[in-house]
Amino acid sequence: MKILVLNCGSSSLKFALIELPTYKVLTSGNEERVGIADPFITFRKPDGKKEERHLHIPNHTRGVEIILDILKEEHFVESFDEIDAIGHRLVHGAERFAESVRITPEVIAKLHECAQLAPLHNPANILGIEAVTKVLPNTPQVGVFDTAFHQTMPEHAYMYALPYAFYEKYRIRRYGFHGTSHDFVSRRGAEIAGIDLGKSRIVTAHIGSGASMAAILNGKSIDTSMGLTPSEGLIMGTRAGDIDSGVLDFLLTKNDFDPEFIAPYLKKAEPGKTHLDQADLTHLLTKKSGISGIGTQGSDMRDIAKAAGEGSHRDALAIAMHAYRIKKYVGAYAAALGGIDLLVFTAGVGENRPPMRTDVCSGLEFLGIKLDETLNAQAVGGKSMVISAADSRVKVVVVATDEEYMIAKDTYEILTK
Repeated sequence: MKILVLNCGSSSLKFALIELPTYKVLTSGNEERVGIADPFITFRKPDGKKEERHLHIPNHTRGVEIILDILKEEHFVESFDEIDAIGHRLVHGAERFAESVRITPEVIAKLHECAQLAPLHNPANILGIEAVTKVLPNTPQVGVFDTAFHQTMPEHAYMYALPYAFYEKYRIRRYGFHGTSHDFVSRRGAEIAGIDLGKSRIVTAHIGSGASMAAILNGKSIDTSMGLTPSEGLIMGTRAGDIDSGVLDFLLTKNDFDPEFIAPYLKKAEPGKTHLDQADLTHLLTKKSGISGIGTQGSDMRDIAKAAGEGSHRDALAIAMHAYRIKKYVGAYAAALGGIDLLVFTAGVGENRPPMRTDVCSGLEFLGIKLDETLNAQAVGGKSMVISAADSRVKVVVVATDEEYMIAKDTYEILTK
């Protein structure tokens, strides 16, 4: 069975064509700048080499058409009938979706209802479904939700201490994200470490531009750092993470900012503006904060680390704050789990920044966490391996995440039940 996995963002479209049940990745790629200037697609050809093409991609429907045309042109398929199903990464399923589902008109209607909880993500996901429906109307589609894995969190972990009526009427609570990744790396990490997943206490750290952590007890998520939206928790590339709500109140009610000072932080240019409105505040917290807000080099940790090494205080501070927040969550989740057997690092930064892993684990010896720095230095470039010392009571593992595998696997299982 050939399954096309799609991950649609507001201006991007990632894809992979995967053969199941053998799990052979035939090709993968990414369309960027969809609907805006200078769009392009990169993909792997049959010989494994990467190719980039600059094409007109005005919308997601055309984006899907281009992907399908390339699959046929490069002979990954001879006919579109060979594509047995489409698996979609869907960000927010709220309480409506505790597991992956086959896409139906009713499911799409419920996704629209969830869109208010994830206005930056769900509308783009829906565009992807609608684009496929136009181009391949008879091909089954399956939705795999980022939030689903965390639906096992107990009530005391997912509730906010707001008046209960807000939960009853609007379902305001913590949902968590990156669930597909946390699920995969906890399973794979336990396998690498030789730990029985069904009898384990695992902390997973998905550290990329977006970042989150999870506490996983016997294979089930019992807590996670992101909340109602992906803005809660860790310090991220451009997101502040945990922050005192009083700061937001101050920023929204102050109406005498210096116009020149505030101008770079506005969502859109408004000369002379002296206050932040709701859209500006969201933009500030999600696009202008985090690593990029503290440091001087944007959100790429490689650039931040280089500047810190050259003596930049702000960039060194960004690195220290980033690692400190992760370390605090390791300790908190070890407490929530009643101990810890395995710590897993994954995603772009987690898989490729040995110094970050050292900073996080330093001082956690009291929990039984001790790195082997030689192994830690080797764990880069997609390697999945143990990096803890032989005498470390807690296993520490780096795992290359594979969300596409989980999406393809769920799609395959739903269609072959």
